[in-house]
Amino acid sequence: MRWDRLFDDLEAQLGAEERRDRDSEVADRTRRERARVELGARFAAAVGAVLRLRLVTGATLTGELLDLGEDWLLLRLENGRDAVVPVAAVTVVTGLAPRASAQRTARRFALGYALRGLARDRASVALTDASGRVVTGTIDVVGADFLDLAEHALGESRREENVRGRQTVPFAAVVLVEAR
Repeated sequence: MRWDRLFDDLEAQLGAEERRDRDSEVADRTRRERARVELGARFAAAVGAVLRLRLVTGATLTGELLDLGEDWLLLRLENGRDAVVPVAAVTVVTGLAPRASAQRTARRFALGYALRGLARDRASVALTDASGRVVTGTIDVVGADFLDLAEHALGESRREENVRGRQTVPFAAVVLVEAR
């Protein structure tokens, strides 16, 4: 009878050690898998979700994630307007689910391509730069790493007599481009 209890106790200890080893292996694999997940994959899984973004300027945006590309997000803001936000301008995101999408981005093109669409459509925009300054106007030219903005009031069309100035803005300084 003593031998039975001893063997039962040894078997229980062995089973507990096997469970600890298995749990440790699962936890280690989970950590390794999570370490491979990129933020873009988390954003890709969040298309259609309402996110709250804190930007490098300290401003906060809330809106539905409509689309994303290699280095930008397209949000439908609470005011109904659409806004392009470079991922590099985002400091904190609230509302991302813990899951990720196998497809890293919805669009393969970069910020410049998205801005070229606004330039092509001659859309009036409000551009916020890294200093927090907001400039309104129309994007005239989109280069490889910059844009040229014809500055004018939002209610005015982009005519020479309405243009107050022209600015060249490096992509690295773009925080938000809100289509009006």
